Amino acid sequence: MEERPLLLLDVDGVLNPLGRHEHGFRRYDVTVEDVVYTVFLNRRHGAALLALAEETGAELAWATTWEHLANQWIGPRVGLPRLPVVELGGDVFASRGVMFKTPHVAAFVKNRPFVWFDDAVGPLDVSYLREHPDVGDFLLVGVDRDRGLTDEHLDQARTWLSRLAAEGGDPMLER
Repeated sequence: MEERPLLLLDVDGVLNPLGRHEHGFRRYDVTVEDVVYTVFLNRRHGAALLALAEETGAELAWATTWEHLANQWIGPRVGLPRLPVVELGGDVFASRGVMFKTPHVAAFVKNRPFVWFDDAVGPLDVSYLREHPDVGDFLLVGVDRDRGLTDEHLDQARTWLSRLAAEGGDPMLER
């Protein structure tokens, strides 16, 4: 593999679960353009994601509607450094049933293998990515928006990335 694989992170529903918050989550009120958003974040997520990236040789990046604001408001609160951002603007449109972020992710990855943690991905997103010419190996990890990111999600990504590295980036993996 010439380029490092990517670990793409959503915020709301992944790092900021929408349901009941377990031990370790802290409430933050974030003001963006005079609108106050309440988020619940856990520093353990940042440490676990950094460890996963280091262990697997992957690069972390944001794939969230927070876009660059994630580097300002989310990353520092979970212990992540400034990360690259999948920008969601421009004239990129999804076909019916495909999540609006999916075409932007396809354009961002540029054939790099990636794992995408998101609470809104589904079968049509998988089909879109499989058919996109600039997308290689990938694993979509659907996260329950009420629970958020768990160790099981991280283990799923670790297993897939380790297998990908062991097989030299075999294009048949999870595609």
